Amino acid sequence: MLQSMTGFGKAVVTIPTKKITVEIKSLNSKQLDINTRISTAFREKELDLRNIVSARLQRGKVDMQIYSEPIGVETTVSLNIPLMAAYKAQVEQMAVALGIPWPEDWYGVLMRFPETIKSELPDTLTDDDVKALQEAVAAALDALVQFRSKEGEKLQEFFTVRIDRIRTLLSQVEPYEKERVEKIRARLEENLAKLDGVAFDKNRLEQEMIFYIEKLDINEEKQRLAQHLNYFIETMAHGEGQGKKLGFISQEMGREINTLGSKSNNAEMQRIVVKMKDELEQIKEQVLNVL
Repeated sequence: MLQSMTGFGKAVVTIPTKKITVEIKSLNSKQLDINTRISTAFREKELDLRNIVSARLQRGKVDMQIYSEPIGVETTVSLNIPLMAAYKAQVEQMAVALGIPWPEDWYGVLMRFPETIKSELPDTLTDDDVKALQEAVAAALDALVQFRSKEGEKLQEFFTVRIDRIRTLLSQVEPYEKERVEKIRARLEENLAKLDGVAFDKNRLEQEMIFYIEKLDINEEKQRLAQHLNYFIETMAHGEGQGKKLGFISQEMGREINTLGSKSNNAEMQRIVVKMKDELEQIKEQVLNVL
């Protein structure tokens, strides 16, 4: 089953002293790009956490946020107002430079920046803290992978429908393919008949007709396109990690469809080719999101 690069996972692990929340979301990307937003208390474990994420996810633009809330411990918590003011000034400067509006929810935006909350809790991590942190990250990754798998099922169904439509359109080409050869022959003979007093060698005409028809022959293109359609379906069945291969196959399908169009020399065949291209473009757009 295919797996999408788009996903979201969240996990909460509670221990006697704190509640740890991990949120991970991913979008499509050619490589694995991990961006983290981790509270100061867990900053020393960032490299280990990145390794855990990279071991589970092959590709995608990944954003991971980790929050920590104290439980059962008396502590003084305060907002780091000077730092929040600095963040606000930078966001305003960015909005002016990029010509975009300011955020409607300043509180939500500023609270998501690191170190906006100051706490008197000790920064030293215990073994229980580290274990809970790793469990939360693993659980969030499980949820993300499950989300990706469900999205992958939808993509596989989407691709199967489009491939079947292209296959059906390809089968509709044959009647027009035979018809166009007869029309080409009739049109040439009609035009030659209009040339009064001009003699022509019928054997030579037949040879030229054969040569001309061979140039318009699309049997090889039809066979290759049918093979690509089958290969696309077979590749989907191999499961995750097939996104790049499916992209290459769709490119090859595009080449054969374009050649069919250039050789068609028939209005109805051209309409069929246009429909094929439309289905293929939808496939190409979604292939970019396949892991």
